[in-house]
Amino acid sequence: MSESEVGSNSVTAETPDLSELPAVVSEALQPIDVDMLVAPGDPRHAPRILLLYGSLRDVSYSRRAAEESARILRALGCETRIFDPAGLPLPDDAGADSHPKVKELRELAIWSEGMVWSSPERHGAMTGLMKLQIDWLPLSVQGGIRPTQGKTLAIMQVSGGSQSFNAVNQMRILGRWMRMVTIPNQSSIPKAWLEFDKEGRLPEGPFYRRVVDVMEELVKFTWLVRGRKEYLVDRYSERVETVEEVHKRVSQKS
Repeated sequence: MSESEVGSNSVTAETPDLSELPAVVSEALQPIDVDMLVAPGDPRHAPRILLLYGSLRDVSYSRRAAEESARILRALGCETRIFDPAGLPLPDDAGADSHPKVKELRELAIWSEGMVWSSPERHGAMTGLMKLQIDWLPLSVQGGIRPTQGKTLAIMQVSGGSQSFNAVNQMRILGRWMRMVTIPNQSSIPKAWLEFDKEGRLPEGPFYRRVVDVMEELVKFTWLVRGRKEYLVDRYSERVETVEEVHKRVSQKS
């Protein structure tokens, strides 16, 4: 089983398994207090987190950041999936809706309860590949409700030069557009080619600590939101006007 498929299926109160995390200071990483966060009636299965990255280079630092994040998430009791965007078609390509990669991404988006978006910054923005994956996330299923609505989101970027926040700022806007609960914390790793070691790992230091901070916060918010999502995203306007009425209204010519 590949690293991206490894996950936990149940919640425990045990000390986090740090076998994949040599850089973590064990005394500082505490178990998530699920009882404090969980909603009544929550099934208490492991939070399901989908991780997307924005570069297909052989040495992809956004992928390495996503992989490091997945290790941390698993230590905190999550089930993780990392989507490989290689071969993902453009939205306007003929027959693209039925492409296997599109189907895989959409199924993972529906499966997930939270996401991590990790992109390089290129020309002052997220990469086209990162935006392509977000563009393929389904806008509506079953009556026009966005499947991303109410899911949690953590955003990260890597840069080849000095520290910047252009990519994460863009992704935060997109997360809001997708009606996701984008957590306050975020990660930006400058000069990523100097920060990751030869094994592709991010060693202990301020940038690694920030990644741990972000993943820890994502897990807490996912537990907090998951069992309350339907109530939190319930909207007055959608109770006043049915989906069919909205469609009829917006489809009319002025």
